Amino acid sequence: MPGITRIARMAVALALAIPFAPTAAEPLAEPPGNAASPARGGDSGEWRERPDWAALFAPVGGRGTIAVLDGRSSERWVFGAARAGERRLPASTFKIPHLLFVLDAGLARDEFQVFPWDGTRHPIAAWNRDQDLRASLRHSTVWLYQRFARELGSARERAYLERIGYGNADVAGGVDRFWLDGGLAISPLEQVAFLRRLYRNELPFAVEHQRLVKDLMIVEAGRDWILRAKTGWAARLDPQHGWWVGWVERPEGAVFFALNIDLPRGGEDIGQREAIARAVLRSLGALPKEQATP
Repeated sequence: MPGITRIARMAVALALAIPFAPTAAEPLAEPPGNAASPARGGDSGEWRERPDWAALFAPVGGRGTIAVLDGRSSERWVFGAARAGERRLPASTFKIPHLLFVLDAGLARDEFQVFPWDGTRHPIAAWNRDQDLRASLRHSTVWLYQRFARELGSARERAYLERIGYGNADVAGGVDRFWLDGGLAISPLEQVAFLRRLYRNELPFAVEHQRLVKDLMIVEAGRDWILRAKTGWAARLDPQHGWWVGWVERPEGAVFFALNIDLPRGGEDIGQREAIARAVLRSLGALPKEQATP
């Protein structure tokens, strides 16, 4: 039965999430949010530049950055330190905090609630159907989050953004566009700080809502690791840029990352977001190395 299948899928996801809690080895201080000093780690040390990662950014002409906070060792690594402190449009990575706003405001009950499609045709086939929260995050269904934004209104959106200190908290450009081509901007270092607070259930929202959003973020998992992440593509800008942000949970701690790259060829380059970040994470042992093809 469909209902039983969905409940079973949820139970498996929650079972995967339970063993991974913050550990004593993980630093308590937040990553820096000061865009003027991107290479400093505040009271927890410096962000150390990784010039050896430059080759991984060659497919996008080296125009990008990644910040990695390794909770297993308290190390903070960065490629492209200046850009890591620069704020840019978050695009669909904003869906992570947006879900928290939606749940807090009571616009969605849970991950099973179905939101009807209005019949408007969209270029992505997965958008042309009814949505629940899990599907909408997996397919990055813009129309649903635009609907949520209109229901929340600009004042509540701004209040929520200021409440969590998300980037510049600017909702200029339209209530249903400010994260797509409007005024909202956040740096990779600030993304890492936000994600770390979410991981530790430290955001000013109900713990059950934070846990649900983290469950919805699961991309894949192995025997002793879970990858939670979200992509973003600022396709309405020139030049375009892309994001991949999230963390990998390991029994000994979480490894947080935020990648931002230019997309000189637009959609032809979007695969580089995950490809570059995965290569970095594999080099740190956060993700398992790729299996050789027989």
